[in-house]
Amino acid sequence: MTSELLQLLGFGILAAGANILGGLILFPSSLHDSYRKSLRYLLALGAGFMLAVTFFEVMPKTIEIWQRGENGSNLSLPMLLLLGGYLLTQFFEHTIAPHFHLGEEVHSEHVISTRSAYTGIGGLMIHTLFDGISIAAAAQIDVKVGFLVFLAVFLHKFPEGFTIGSMIVAAGKGMREVLIATSLIGATTLIGVILFYFAGNYLGFSVAYALPIASGVTLYVAASDLIPEVNHHGGKNPLVSLSVFAGVAIFFGVHFIVHFVIAD
Repeated sequence: MTSELLQLLGFGILAAGANILGGLILFPSSLHDSYRKSLRYLLALGAGFMLAVTFFEVMPKTIEIWQRGENGSNLSLPMLLLLGGYLLTQFFEHTIAPHFHLGEEVHSEHVISTRSAYTGIGGLMIHTLFDGISIAAAAQIDVKVGFLVFLAVFLHKFPEGFTIGSMIVAAGKGMREVLIATSLIGATTLIGVILFYFAGNYLGFSVAYALPIASGVTLYVAASDLIPEVNHHGGKNPLVSLSVFAGVAIFFGVHFIVHFVIAD
């Protein structure tokens, strides 16, 4: 087993673990309210960090890869793939599966059917699969970029697990079902990492095609999933909005450390 695969497996396992912990924070219930209060800030930090990673790392690397190819001056295809990744997430999350506000489904007035809960989880599995693909594709280009993408994914895994858990609780299920659902979502991220690693290294699947699709998915999660949730939960609290900018600032801090301080 190569060191690259071990590192990717570590990223995948940590991301999956964050999903599970995010769901289990619902138990005991006394932790729920205190965690929910801090959830909005974590969401905002994750959104800002993810947006910065997308625009300053993933998209530039995508353009650089395609410019080195035979049709370097024509970026229509990678931009089409990026748009496809964005629309693919929209289709699965909001056309096939219902959308839920993070953490609200635990209240009685938001009780949902078991079928709706599992349909929602099915939609989330699409973008968690691409979470793993994004990490592996970025790491194949540059291990430092892979680490930054992993951090962006990791930051929204706790709220994601909380969302999954709240849907299951709202459907009348308990801790066992929450653990199964969050483990399933977490495993999907790990599967995405493993699938792309072997597809890229052994089947010759080009990162040039996977990276723009994954970039579109990441952009959707940040701009169309997380930012609206931040606005919804933040209300008139300016600190929540400022946390988005803090997430961007954290990215640049980590980016500087990773690229300029840590020796190659």
